[in-house]
Amino acid sequence: MTLPPWPAETPVSGQVLLRAVEARDAAMARQLSTDPYVPQTGSLPGNATMQDASDWVERQQGRHAEGTGFSFTIARRTDEFAIGHCGLWLKNLDEGRASAGYAIAPSERGRGYAAEALAALTEFGWTVPGVQRIDLFIEPWNIASIRTAERAGYVREELLVSHQLVGGERRDMLLYSSVQRGHTTR
Repeated sequence: MTLPPWPAETPVSGQVLLRAVEARDAAMARQLSTDPYVPQTGSLPGNATMQDASDWVERQQGRHAEGTGFSFTIARRTDEFAIGHCGLWLKNLDEGRASAGYAIAPSERGRGYAAEALAALTEFGWTVPGVQRIDLFIEPWNIASIRTAERAGYVREELLVSHQLVGGERRDMLLYSSVQRGHTTR
């Protein structure tokens, strides 16, 4: 799939900006890899070595070119220091749907960065031609992520039983969504 070009303007919200993933973000990736859940949901191995983290950074840098979506580093606006990662994934763009994911490095949590990053990612998502809806899939136990979604304006729709493979087992997911303003369903 050919995606629209990389954003000309950096997505921002509150204290954060979303920028391209850079080699210097390997240290943040290593910190993310220490969270027991993050490695179960993507391609970052648990307790990553510097080489593992650098390889992950390279994979993220290729996501746009391969047509998967937009992979961003979440950085503080004040100094562009990497504090997390997020992505807008477009495998269902032909149906008007995107999905999003986000993670904040453990040492940076509890400051509202995740909700601000999700708000910036969502506003950017509305600039992608064809995107009418952005979905989040959150495990019911993940209260912090549920709060993040709600703070960013996402609405809970339903519980999807045995919806997604996480860490080698099928897991229930809560579906949260944001629908493009002004879009109506017929």
